[in-house]
Formats: sequence, structure tokens, C-alpha cells
Amino acid sequence: MRKMVCFGEILWDVFPNQKKIGGAPLNVASRLASFGNDVSMVSAIGADVWGEKLLQYLNENHINTDHVQVLYKYKTGKVKVKLNQKEAASYSIKHPRAWDKILLTDEAQKAVKDADAFVFGSLAARDDTSRNTLFNLIESAQYKICDLNLRPPHYNKDVLVYLMDKADFIKFNDDELYEISEMMGSKYKSLEQNLHFMAEQTETKHICVTKGEHGAVLLYNDKLYYNSGYLIDVVDTVGAGDSFLASLISQLLNNTEPQKAIDFACAVGALVAGSEGANPKISDETISTFMHPGLH
Repeated sequence: MRKMVCFGEILWDVFPNQKKIGGAPLNVASRLASFGNDVSMVSAIGADVWGEKLLQYLNENHINTDHVQVLYKYKTGKVKVKLNQKEAASYSIKHPRAWDKILLTDEAQKAVKDADAFVFGSLAARDDTSRNTLFNLIESAQYKICDLNLRPPHYNKDVLVYLMDKADFIKFNDDELYEISEMMGSKYKSLEQNLHFMAEQTETKHICVTKGEHGAVLLYNDKLYYNSGYLIDVVDTVGAGDSFLASLISQLLNNTEPQKAIDFACAVGALVAGSEGANPKISDETISTFMHPGLH
């Protein structure tokens, strides 16, 4: 298995009736660790009960917390989540929170340098402090995975372009692909054309685009791979894309062929969408039965 470092927000998703642990990098780290990878988190929490609970969760889920800073001036992150009639989520994200103020340390830099992959999202770059730390850590990374999280108003073109230019692997959802392609001057209408356009613009050979219930497309070393999705009764979509990304990169970095990797990742993403919250426990047996019901 691989050594991976995830950078950025760890927080609480506050639904109308409950609070759930979340934050895209934490969701990715959690799923990566569930597959037996050696995962470390670089983030920050407040010196409060919510931060303590996040630390406890990370430790219980075998995620290294040596680089999770405790800040006394800032609160642990919370995000208000609203679900629409299709159970798709929209977010209200308070600023500043502890994860906006992640400081650069020699220890975190060494962890990133020693890792097989460094995973980061664009949301963590909304504040100068965490953004500067991220920009520094990227320079130490061997394989850089950029997860676009377009949460208005927390992004701008210059930062997105910088992060994508540095990345070896980029993940979009279909809305993000169209928005950013247009932002960068694309006149194309089809998903595939825009995917190739972004690959050329960013000189990135590995790009995946999720399409919600309709699966995903993966561009991997100039070849396209498709999965058209799995039928599932959606409970909520929070974290489904994060688990998809974690599953995909875990498979690819552990030398699974790209078609099998995207099939597996789409299955895990669907199972998360069919469960409550961003980080449901899902066994290997459950994934296998879901993908190949006729064999069980």
C-alpha cells in the first residue's frame, strides 16, 4: 500500500437535524486509510471540543495526526449543509476557521516529500495563510493530486490555474469542468473536448471528471476510460465525490489498470451516496457484492 498526505479542511458538516464529520481532504484521507494506505493529515483545529472529536475520529480511523495543529485563536471549522429535493448539497462555509490558518512546518514538509502522493483541494487556498503553506508543500511533493472544490465565493481563477498547473492529477465534477474550461477560454461544448482542452492547458496527463449518477470519465496517459454509473437510492451526496477520488487514486497508485480502477471508484461513490454522511463504513465484501451481484 502507499504513503499519502492529505492537506486542508477538517470540519463538521452541520445538517438541519445533525452534525457529521467532513471536509473534502478528511473524507479522502478516511477512505484512503480504509483501503490500508498509510495516510497523514495536514490541517488545523481549534482548541475546543469539536476539534478534540475530529482528532479522535482521525486516530480511530488510522490517520496520522502529527501534522494537525491546534490553534487557540481560531475555532474548529463548521459548514452549514442544505440538501435540495434531489439530496444534492449546497454549503455555507464560515471564515476564518482553524483550517484557514495552517502553518508551514519542517515536519509536514518532510512528510509530503516522503509520500507517494500529496492530495489537496482548492478550497483550502481561500485564505493567505493556508494558501502559502499549500504552495510551499506542493514544491516538496512527488505526485500532486488536485481536487477542485468550487464553493462560491471561495475561489478565483489565478489560484485555480496555479494549483492545476502544479498538479499531476486533477479531479473535476462536470459542472466544475465546464465552468473552469470556459474561464480559461474554451469554446467547446462536449465534456470530452473540454477534458482534452484542460489537459492541454495544464499539461496534465491524468484527469477525472465525475458525472453524479451517470458515473465518470478518466483521461489517463492519453486514453479515455468510462463508467456509466451504478443504480442506487440516494440518501445524500455529501462526500461521494471524495470517496470516488480516494478509491480511484488508491487503485491507480497500487497498479490497478485504469478501467478496473474507475469501475471500483464509481461503485464506492455510489455506495456513499446511498448512505448517510460523508464517511460511512463500507467493507470490501459490500463493494464486491454491489459491483458483481450475480457472483454472490
